[in-house]
Amino acid sequence: MTTFFEEVKTMGAKQAAIAKADEVVTRITAGMSVNDIRSALRGDEPRRPNPRLRPHTDSFWLHIRPSFYHTEITNLYPTFRLGWLSTFMFVWETITGLLLMIFYTPSPLVAYNNMWNILSNVPLGQLMRNMHRLGAEVMVLVVALHMLRTFITGSYKKPRQFTWLTGVILLVLTLLLSFSGYLLPWDQLAYWALTVFLSGAESAPVPPLPGISPEVFNSNVLLILQGGPALGASGLLRWYLFHVLLMPLILGILFFVHYYKVVLHGFSLPPGREKVGEDSAKRVPKKERTYFNPDIITSELMWTAVMTLFLVVGSLWFWDAPLESHADPVVTPLHVVAPWYLSWSQGWLKLADKTLVVGFIPLLMIAFLFMPYFEVGKSRRYADRRVGLSVAFIFMTFMLVSNWMGSPKFRVESSPELEVSAEIMPQEGPSIMKGVPYESMALGEYEPGEVVAGNPYLTNALASFEEAMHKHSCTLDPANTELDACDEVQLKDGSYRYGNYFKNNVMPDPKATLIITQLQPDLIQMTLSYRVEDPKNPEELLIETNWVDYRHADALYEEECSYINKNC
Repeated sequence: MTTFFEEVKTMGAKQAAIAKADEVVTRITAGMSVNDIRSALRGDEPRRPNPRLRPHTDSFWLHIRPSFYHTEITNLYPTFRLGWLSTFMFVWETITGLLLMIFYTPSPLVAYNNMWNILSNVPLGQLMRNMHRLGAEVMVLVVALHMLRTFITGSYKKPRQFTWLTGVILLVLTLLLSFSGYLLPWDQLAYWALTVFLSGAESAPVPPLPGISPEVFNSNVLLILQGGPALGASGLLRWYLFHVLLMPLILGILFFVHYYKVVLHGFSLPPGREKVGEDSAKRVPKKERTYFNPDIITSELMWTAVMTLFLVVGSLWFWDAPLESHADPVVTPLHVVAPWYLSWSQGWLKLADKTLVVGFIPLLMIAFLFMPYFEVGKSRRYADRRVGLSVAFIFMTFMLVSNWMGSPKFRVESSPELEVSAEIMPQEGPSIMKGVPYESMALGEYEPGEVVAGNPYLTNALASFEEAMHKHSCTLDPANTELDACDEVQLKDGSYRYGNYFKNNVMPDPKATLIITQLQPDLIQMTLSYRVEDPKNPEELLIETNWVDYRHADALYEEECSYINKNC
């Protein structure tokens, strides 16, 4: 401070302040003064010695980045900037996650209420949660595409085998990081998705262990993962710590190792740029160099701005993070689906034994990890890798088909009347029928699509009832594309039956009614009654069942319904 006042006396207050600011900037940038930064942004030639290289030796953050790149990899191809975008998404998730942690407590008693508090009371809380959840989806996609690009261009080959290995581990950690956050809202979607995931621990194949049976080993693994005999407070706390502490810590360590190996071996050039078996990424001629400062860093800032714009706009206007009803171990939702990036495993479970599937997934990961050490072809050129690329595209096709198999559209057999009831009046949470104000629930019997005079709320609900019936009938709606689902099936005794409707979730000639009755003062019962006759044998009933729910005058279902699902 004494020196500064002496400079003020010598140079004047203005010049002393400018000199002090320049000194601070030089320390922050580890070697670049204000004039150096201005010169770089203008595109001028650097002075000698080049101050733009000092940050790569003296700065903590930039020492893991190369001081210059080969000009050929600064274009969109071959990297597509996916490596940098993966890094940015990790930083994005860290920042938005820390902001959400302020208002969240990992306890089943308050976690779900915390989510509603974030959505309704915290300023910009819904936007922050949307950006965090959308960022998690985008991070998985970007990291997966980065690995795919690395394979397609052959950048995993010698000497970058270990770089590939760390990248595969980072991809697995990204999947686990995203999935571990799936449980934290403590809603039905989170609870049952994790329950299905944890059930695999009981079925995992275990190699012979001295003195320990596979059943005992698996039961202890399950106990560690869910924190008790059933998923509850201990399980939520453990997965919260996995999500915010353990996995980010491991991912951060491997992130620096991965970047270190990238700098050590250099960014691989396009496959056709090098001779077969030659790796010239580290030998960059001066005339083909593009320096990190300012060209690469400004390009990365531009891609960062574009991705930020995409995430903010998407979270504001095009996508909302889902939040279902409070987690209920007693009520199983109709369709429990895994996140899209894990639905391929759910698809396999529909066709194969659980033990086989759970055992195959680690083998698949090991194959990816050590693939570069066994695939030792020297050429990275596309024409010389037809077999490897063909296998890769066949595998991607298989994974896409498996993802579709993991959806409720594939081999999920539930009765069509159950589908209709779950759509318009599920057992829990807001719904179309519960969205009708209590005073508009006039007592009586109503058919789907019936117009109730002077009662637009109930009329709209009955219209939705009719639409759901048409969707799950093969005869009501002529535009139904699954008319073949009502084809006759000949039984062993020679008789005919419309037996395919269970498989296709459709009904032939269904009859349904909504019955509203008064049970007690301020309490009504809503009954969806279904009756479906066999068109060939009218005396035989295919379906005869009721779906019952209740509504109290003081319940605020219509407010919840309008908030969560504007269509109801």
